[in-house]
Amino acid sequence: MVNVSTVTEFLLEGFAEAWELRLLLSTLLLLMYLATLLGNLIIITVTTLDQNLHTPMYFFLRNLSIVDMGYISVTVPSACVNSLTDNRAISVVGCATQIYLFLCCVSMELLFLTVMAWDRYVAICQPLQYPVIINLQFCKGITLFCLLGGFLYAALHTGSTFRLSFCQSNVIHQFFCDIPSLLRISCSDIFSNNLLNILSVIGFGGSCSVFIAMSYVQMFSTILKFPLKEERGKAFSTCVPHIAVVSVFLIFACSMYLKPPANSEMIQDMIFSVLYTIVPPFLNPIIYGLRNKQMKEAVRKVILRKFHSGKL
Repeated sequence: MVNVSTVTEFLLEGFAEAWELRLLLSTLLLLMYLATLLGNLIIITVTTLDQNLHTPMYFFLRNLSIVDMGYISVTVPSACVNSLTDNRAISVVGCATQIYLFLCCVSMELLFLTVMAWDRYVAICQPLQYPVIINLQFCKGITLFCLLGGFLYAALHTGSTFRLSFCQSNVIHQFFCDIPSLLRISCSDIFSNNLLNILSVIGFGGSCSVFIAMSYVQMFSTILKFPLKEERGKAFSTCVPHIAVVSVFLIFACSMYLKPPANSEMIQDMIFSVLYTIVPPFLNPIIYGLRNKQMKEAVRKVILRKFHSGKL
């Protein structure tokens, strides 16, 4: 039997019922969105213009910044506009497009975070072999792999979701289209979809998590052998915030997709969604780039160069 959806559009949830609270939350999220764009644009610009930052670490950081800009742009602007205008409708095609783009960015984000952990592992634990292992060919190849992996992962889950029928309701209890919310309103058998989500989280998310964890364990064991206390402190101060951001992203993203649909509460789901859709892209420029002394120096040089060229 062919599944034909009887729903032509979906209705998304706003941030709150009261206009004042919607205005406050939308303004806060828009400010975080603009700050995220600014931070990532600074990283992209500086790592492109400064020749000293043309290294594998900053190459991956630039890629992560590009993904972060797409990641947060897929959901936040439209959600804020919809909440402020009280226009909650989104077409089925628009919903499918949003899910596909969002999953592309999420999967690419996780893949690039994994690659960046590997890059730091090689730099700290195998410094003499670093130029041989992390060379230009490797950087290009692994970037292509991350992009193709993201496209395929998103296509698989989007296609699997929109083969279902949605005839129980068209209200999505979320501020953007996501798969768990759609599964709750489907009138089709969603066993295979739930199984796919579980296998994806355990297989894809789990393998990346284990790889990142093992990389940092190896890094910490190497850092503890550093002779100078200052070197150990500097290395730990760099690694710990990275782990914190990755952990927030993984814990709340996995909890959203592993939790049984029937046991979900709307407010809790929206809070979790904010934590894994907005907080990581907002923090990544600060944690990975703008706290970096070399990056701050490069930003200062670019600003001074533009200032002097403007005066001339």
